[in-house]
Amino acid sequence: MADIAAVPLTPASPPRGALARAERFVWLTARVLEQRLFAHHFRDGAPGPVETALDAYRNDDGGYGHGLEPALRGPAVLPAHTARALGVLDAVGRCDARRAEDVCRYLTSVSTAEGALPAVGTYANGGGAARAPGSLSATAPVVGLLHRNEVWHPWLFRATDFCRQAVESLEAARPGDVEAAVLFLDHAPDRARAKAAAERLGHLVRREGLVVLDPDGSGARPTTSAASGHAPGDRPFPHDYARTPDSLARAWFTDAEMDRSLDALAAAQQDDGGWPAPRLPGAQEPTPGVLLEARPIATIEALRVLTAYGRPV
Repeated sequence: MADIAAVPLTPASPPRGALARAERFVWLTARVLEQRLFAHHFRDGAPGPVETALDAYRNDDGGYGHGLEPALRGPAVLPAHTARALGVLDAVGRCDARRAEDVCRYLTSVSTAEGALPAVGTYANGGGAARAPGSLSATAPVVGLLHRNEVWHPWLFRATDFCRQAVESLEAARPGDVEAAVLFLDHAPDRARAKAAAERLGHLVRREGLVVLDPDGSGARPTTSAASGHAPGDRPFPHDYARTPDSLARAWFTDAEMDRSLDALAAAQQDDGGWPAPRLPGAQEPTPGVLLEARPIATIEALRVLTAYGRPV
């Protein structure tokens, strides 16, 4: 069998460019799902193969499992897997009503009475959903994605109310909660209320120092996944909050601050062409297998942020 490393890359990007290096990294290390995602985002690949690859992780109850979220191993269907699945479907334009109905049925079965999903760390540490408290960081990204795709479901009404109240009551917030709040606010249906909440959060982030504004002087390592959190001691960068220029969080930072943040993100590409993997909140130290699967995800997300801001890759 021919070594895939010997297969020449397509001529669409320069051999030494960031995209070409990332492409080689993805082909050599990624799961089929991330290979298909990379092809869709950067090589005009069709969405169908991405959805087909994602179906391998889907269970009959409408949820997803089987290690779709790399840090959570095993076949169990968990909310964190389903959140990642929704992100994939949204990225390829396949988060339609049919899919959402199945997903929301599963989410209803595992949510609290308020419609909130249990904290990711509950599962990362070997726990279960029973009697687990609801978590903004677990619930808000899912609710935001469903609103982005104009999905309506009885569970979503309760979950939206939970997110609104949780976001508007954030005071001594953790970075992961703020990142999740932004993903909700960017697509929440009441735009005036969302903008007011976002403005308040922006003041909180700067006042409490929940962001790295001077990468050269911080010594911190950039992170690349808003949904996955940060290792102890790490703080998010502006691009972790404002992942696209039209995010409400973009107004929190000056052009110079965002430029420095994107410079740091671009510089975080490693020698093998991939970006480092972030830590899942509450998870144990990742195993080599987890890191191997998580880094292509982080690489694709980093490239998407850079291209969203018009940075050449």
